[in-house]
Amino acid sequence: MDELISPERDQSQSREAGEASTGRPILRTFDPATGGPGRTYRGHTREEALSIARSVHQAWTAWRRTAFDERARLMRAAAATLRRRKDEFADLMTVEMGKVRAEGLAEVEKCATNCDYFADHAERFLARRPMDMGGPKAFVTFNPLGVVLAVMPWNFPFWQVFRFAAPTLMAGNAAVLKHASNVPGCALAIEDVFREAGFPENLFRTVLVPGRETRPLIEDDAIAAVTLTGSVEAGRQVAQAAGGVLKKTVLELGGSDAYLVLGDADVDKAAEVAAAARMVNGGQSCIGGKRFIVVPEVREAFERALVTKMQAYGMGDPRDAATRLGPMQSVKARDDIHDQVKRSVAAGARLLTGGEVPGRPGAWYPATVLGGVKPGMAAYEEEVFGPVAAVIEAHGEAEAIEVANASRFGLGSGVLTSDLARGERIAAEELEAGMSFVNAPVRSDPRLPFGGVKDSGYGRECSEFGIHEFVNVKTVLIQS
Repeated sequence: MDELISPERDQSQSREAGEASTGRPILRTFDPATGGPGRTYRGHTREEALSIARSVHQAWTAWRRTAFDERARLMRAAAATLRRRKDEFADLMTVEMGKVRAEGLAEVEKCATNCDYFADHAERFLARRPMDMGGPKAFVTFNPLGVVLAVMPWNFPFWQVFRFAAPTLMAGNAAVLKHASNVPGCALAIEDVFREAGFPENLFRTVLVPGRETRPLIEDDAIAAVTLTGSVEAGRQVAQAAGGVLKKTVLELGGSDAYLVLGDADVDKAAEVAAAARMVNGGQSCIGGKRFIVVPEVREAFERALVTKMQAYGMGDPRDAATRLGPMQSVKARDDIHDQVKRSVAAGARLLTGGEVPGRPGAWYPATVLGGVKPGMAAYEEEVFGPVAAVIEAHGEAEAIEVANASRFGLGSGVLTSDLARGERIAAEELEAGMSFVNAPVRSDPRLPFGGVKDSGYGRECSEFGIHEFVNVKTVLIQS
């Protein structure tokens, strides 16, 4: 198998730039808003990373028998730590990957809410379930698996981690984090949250290693299972490595979420939802709305409204609380997005707004709308991981559904309509995706299962379904 890659789509923002004389990798960060250098971090050698994983496994042997009340107390302490340090963590996300301050603060609060949710509900989710066998006593119990290795991306550097970590630790597992290489400060800060909250030493640890060191971790006996959020190729490689040693995986990969805009939709409201779905995190989201499939009778009106809504996302200093669109995570990522736009326009798409690289330092790209997007164009076939909305015309409901499903991805999807029964039917029965929302942007929530189908991965995070991914669902029968 080829060398495992990290889950981020682009690593130009932080170079695993050589090794120190000790043999440790050096991780250099850059400010996406200016292109200037940030902090430098000394990483771990392979031997150090494996030693950390084994120390986490040792910590797990006691943690697995810790009472739910104690787990919950510590998890609520983690939530309190997040809230107390929210400004610090929001600033860290801004300098490492360009997240605008308002979204960074909201992300930290979402992590804290997630911790509280699983502190409140994990015991009930994992309670023994009696089974009627008509005689013998039988039940199902949910036991922890061990140490879960998490390979995480840069775009939501705190939320992606806490989304897995809170249910994983509440289930009695332990965790090792291999984060994206351009957010090492975030990775270490998250480890510090659990340490400050009072969790046992070594129960949650971060390893700063290059992507090629992921496979040795997966194959080590200290690791019981793997979860990855990232690119399709990274998912394939992690799944292959884990499959080779028969270890459970959960994969949340890319997305090209489609929203159907039907003829009975309120066009202005539909455009508001579409812009919000497209522009979350500057468009750098797997569950961002990317394809807006519109029927002819409202297509022109929807395009006009969408342009107006998208233009309201003006570029600005990500440290300013009023800014709605900050830089992309790297100049290379920005250039890749612009190339997709240029190729789409060259193939016949209409540039309705945006689409020009601003003449300023940093990784900036404006909110962009493409009309007349058709099969064969980059904006139709590829995942555009930035602030670019593609408008596709479909002749009627049936064709709109067909176009939405004609994608290798199946993460989120949406229906925009004034007929709620119609929207519910399409969302529940017709769209091939792990999540389908009606008249609202797709989002993750601790209460709802999160995940996809097809090339968007498998398994679920969040909710009762998510906490059951990394437990041994064990049958017990007692014959009198």
